[in-house]
Amino acid sequence: MNFNFEEILKNEPKFRLKQVKQAVFCDLIESWSEARALPKSLQEKLQKEISLDIKTEVFASDNEEVVKALVILEDGLKVESVLMRHKDRNTVCVSSQVGCPLNCSFCATGKLGFKRNLTSDEIAGQILFFNRYLKHEKQRVSNVVFMGMGEPFLNYENVMGAVRILNDKDGLNIGVRKISISTAGIVEGIEKLAQENIDVNLAISLHAPNDELRRRLMPIAQKYSIAEILKAVNEYIELTNRKVMFEYIMIKDVNDSEAHAEELARLMNHKLYMVNLISYNITGTFRPSSPEHIKEFKKVLEDYGIEVTQRFKLGRGVRGACGQLAGE
Repeated sequence: MNFNFEEILKNEPKFRLKQVKQAVFCDLIESWSEARALPKSLQEKLQKEISLDIKTEVFASDNEEVVKALVILEDGLKVESVLMRHKDRNTVCVSSQVGCPLNCSFCATGKLGFKRNLTSDEIAGQILFFNRYLKHEKQRVSNVVFMGMGEPFLNYENVMGAVRILNDKDGLNIGVRKISISTAGIVEGIEKLAQENIDVNLAISLHAPNDELRRRLMPIAQKYSIAEILKAVNEYIELTNRKVMFEYIMIKDVNDSEAHAEELARLMNHKLYMVNLISYNITGTFRPSSPEHIKEFKKVLEDYGIEVTQRFKLGRGVRGACGQLAGE
């Protein structure tokens, strides 16, 4: 998919660009012959030069609350994208890379290795696909999280390019405050984002309250200490006054003790920090913490006055953890 409509329409009247974007992003056409507002000659030209085809295999949970798409790219490589349906919103978790170079021990994507970065259009195409999927219910994607395959800040320019496509009023028209980017702690990316005049949400994949444990779980921690990450986050908050979420996967007998909770609570010493506890989705040797254990861990944090949310398991029936389908 290629959304560089400006280039192909450079010799057309200016209003054509708006018509094309309307057809693709709002009317959700899947063939240029459906773009009735365009002259037939332009339809045919676009049909030859810009494919609207998005090849996917779709897996839905029994209640269709979670829908996972395996997106097959033009070069045959595959990435995953997940739609999570709630009463008040439709959130899509997008991938930013094919595979991932970080090799976190709890993540299925890391086991695939790294193939390449996705283009801005390939990232935005994942949202477009799910808008088409929801079209028959007269619904659209309302929220986007960059928490799928890959490390977004190792593909910074393409990720920000995709954010602009998503936010374009004539495009997918998703508010920036409904877009979240999650990083394993790439300090340079956090610093760059702080300088952008764009109010996306920042999330940090922390998963451990100290460097020693974090290095065991996440090799990237050998490059960036927790202190360095928090320094960059604090500078980001200083510049943006935006709340930052710290994601913490709860892994049985690894990072879920009361001592770990106490240690994490002491780190979370800023009023604009919040913690999101995530029940681990089994992909390998680790096991998830029990619901009771998570509840106890959460209470320790709350007793310290820390804002805590809890993400419950979604997508088990559709191999919901990132990388599970592509790995097969």
